[in-house]
Amino acid sequence: MFALVLRSLLIPLARVVYRPVIEGRDNVPRRGPVILASNHLSFIDSMVIPLVSPRPVAFLAKAEYWNGTGLKGRISKAFFTAINAVPVERGTHRAAQASLDASLAVLNDGMAFGIYPEGKRSLDGRLYRGRTGVAWLALTSGAPVVPVALAGTQDIQPVGKRLPRIRRVTVRFGEPLDFNDRRDVRPVGPVRRAVTDEIMDAIAALSQQERANVYNEGPKDDTEAA
Repeated sequence: MFALVLRSLLIPLARVVYRPVIEGRDNVPRRGPVILASNHLSFIDSMVIPLVSPRPVAFLAKAEYWNGTGLKGRISKAFFTAINAVPVERGTHRAAQASLDASLAVLNDGMAFGIYPEGKRSLDGRLYRGRTGVAWLALTSGAPVVPVALAGTQDIQPVGKRLPRIRRVTVRFGEPLDFNDRRDVRPVGPVRRAVTDEIMDAIAALSQQERANVYNEGPKDDTEAA
């Protein structure tokens, strides 16, 4: 109940304070499973997208956010529950597969799931090469992929800053991409790579970021994608 109350307060408050510019909101299907594949500039991205999306969006988050004690632990648990975050363990190959399985479960339940194909936040503002977990999800679930571009979130909570600042952000939702015609194509490796590259091209067209054309191998990120 507390999580529902928190969510009902967060959405209007965030829109009043941050006055986000939202484009293409109607491109997000109102029903059925859908993958929102976004660029990644800030820790706060996983809060911004659910607050402006026309429907709840689930993201993966480290399980520690649900395991805290005392008032701080209860607030943390309620907050991440309110934004539909999904707790997962991190750090091993088995954990990576568990993250994909948890993501697939969200889609199999007919929900919207958010993912950052780059894997980690971009610290230099460039758009890095996508990892193929997003293609695995799209091809396995059959869900459409809506590319998302964020701009300005890096100014709300820059790396190293604990408290967010008030800055205006822009969120662009692109037209859905359907890859069902390639679900049975073999071998799967090249197909996943091609699908991932198409998704990243769509994100780049929306974000207008410079392309890095390499993987983001920076420091480990709490919001690292599968």
